[in-house]
Amino acid sequence: MPRYLLIVDYQPGVIDTPMEKWKPAEIKAHMDYYDALNAELTASGELVGGEALTGLEYAKVVTADGRTAPVVTDGPYAEFKEMLAGFQTVVVDSEARALEIAARVSAVPGPGGVPLQQPIHVRRVMEAADFDRLMAGE
Repeated sequence: MPRYLLIVDYQPGVIDTPMEKWKPAEIKAHMDYYDALNAELTASGELVGGEALTGLEYAKVVTADGRTAPVVTDGPYAEFKEMLAGFQTVVVDSEARALEIAARVSAVPGPGGVPLQQPIHVRRVMEAADFDRLMAGE
């Protein structure tokens, strides 16, 4: 069955207020929603894994040529809204099911219980056949 990565970035959806300014009960409701959804997807065998990531202030960028010491810098410095905040990997029967799960992730509650409607990027994980097609020039 195909695997899909559901990507959450820092685009706010319909709520612009950053989470650090939410009430503690609102953060708890937000996280409880994710916990319940993840428990459901784990029970169905669809959730492979997922994580929330620390803030950008902790990010590092590593570049290396394989011969000399790697270069480690603070960063990254892309647009904040384009940075990865977290992800889930699901294994599902179809793209339609991945999109259905992404819609539920998008509806996670924010301040006042309002569904965030945060954009969730859905990408299929490449499989061996995808690489075979690339090598065949297709």
